[in-house]
Amino acid sequence: MGLIKEFKEFAVKGNMIDMAVGIIIGTAFNKVIDVLVKQILMPPLSMLTNGVNYASRKIILQESSGTKGEPGFVEEVSIGYGLLIETLIDFLVIGFVVFLVVKFMNRFRNKAQDPKNEKVVTPKDIELLSSLNDKMEEQNKLLRERQN
Repeated sequence: MGLIKEFKEFAVKGNMIDMAVGIIIGTAFNKVIDVLVKQILMPPLSMLTNGVNYASRKIILQESSGTKGEPGFVEEVSIGYGLLIETLIDFLVIGFVVFLVVKFMNRFRNKAQDPKNEKVVTPKDIELLSSLNDKMEEQNKLLRERQN
């Protein structure tokens, strides 16, 4: 029974919904980056390297022999490193964009958590903690003055 109760708490608190939204947005974001790399970044890179199509780049370990569909046909054995290059570029672009988004969000969070900033509404918990901190500093100052 404890497992079902924990799952209800997990689902009701919104964690499951947050995860679902994150996965959906991540999937859509991945499609956008895939098109960005394959359709926008790779063609100029290919042009700069005299028309090299990176997706088809491979190291052939064994040539194919015979005619496909006939007995004795041996398929080509190769290591396709070109797709790895494209995937690494995808990864770098995604990593850089995520870095920029997190940096942007942290800037707004820092502004929202600054209790002295009058332009942005500060969450109540941050206001209370800031107020407590101010009171403690005031008390410490009074204690230091009494000791001297």
